[in-house]
Amino acid sequence: MLLIIALSTFLLEQATAQHSYDVDRPLSEPSIFGRGVISTGDSESHPAFTPDGKTLYFLKNSPAFNFWTICVSHFHAGKWSAPEIAPFSGRYSDADPFITADGSKFFFISNRPAVKDESARDDMDIWMMSKEGSGWSPPVNAGPLLNSRGNEWYPTVAADGTLYFGSDREGGFGQTDIYRSRIVDGTYIKPENIGAPISTKADEYEPFIAPDQSFLLLMAIRPEGKGRSDLYLSYQRNGKWTSPVNLGDKINSPAAEYSPKISPDGRYFFWSSARTTIRPAQDKKLSLEQLTTMIRSPGNGLLDIYYINFSELSPPEERGIK
Repeated sequence: MLLIIALSTFLLEQATAQHSYDVDRPLSEPSIFGRGVISTGDSESHPAFTPDGKTLYFLKNSPAFNFWTICVSHFHAGKWSAPEIAPFSGRYSDADPFITADGSKFFFISNRPAVKDESARDDMDIWMMSKEGSGWSPPVNAGPLLNSRGNEWYPTVAADGTLYFGSDREGGFGQTDIYRSRIVDGTYIKPENIGAPISTKADEYEPFIAPDQSFLLLMAIRPEGKGRSDLYLSYQRNGKWTSPVNLGDKINSPAAEYSPKISPDGRYFFWSSARTTIRPAQDKKLSLEQLTTMIRSPGNGLLDIYYINFSELSPPEERGIK
């Protein structure tokens, strides 16, 4: 499988290492991650692990998905700790955490003001932090070259520092397109729209770039999609991107899918889904207690974090990628 071969070039840790997301069985079907602690029945999404897999940053969202807060949990003694709001979050809408493969940088988006004591912004900007001891430096706005008057979404970074993100800035092919900014002499340069066939008249929001930039996973809203938003895969070949191909029914659902990510060791594919496991008719009459438990549990139609073996993503020849 071409995707597995590409992934093997940047595995950061040995496949035999034990991580917080390891399980003792193959994950051949979508599984809810951290049931009861991380995925609880509230709206949780957009996971980001530290390179050792022992700290997880993720979002807890308002049910209307209009206020997002970055939370953190730590893996200790074989279990995840009760999440806490990250020290830098909790006041403004903060979302889309991403930690670089070397653990030195933390990217996220926020509507917090760039100037102290100003009001919250009407749009989302990219913010950055650097590793400082056991924590992070104060967040710094990425500046007007990367950010625009529109929204910036889902920053992810390749091994050479190239930054990929979504934006609805003026001049795109659709309402929201995928952009990238390269580093020259240690500084990000003006972002470029990566163009067709990734950016189209439809909406492409959340790109996850492979560290070697050999492939791109993205969330998009396209007419041929299976749900409100779907996840797609594209390869970069000879400097050109292949047409994104839908990841199929195992990953996508009639509901919304978000935040494609790969675990730091390369073994698992993570994403967020609003799919529901609640059936429209029950086998028998429910008690109020049973009903309350069902509608307040993961799988109730609010966002949950899912994962699956990365090897379960279909080979490109079976997905029609050319």
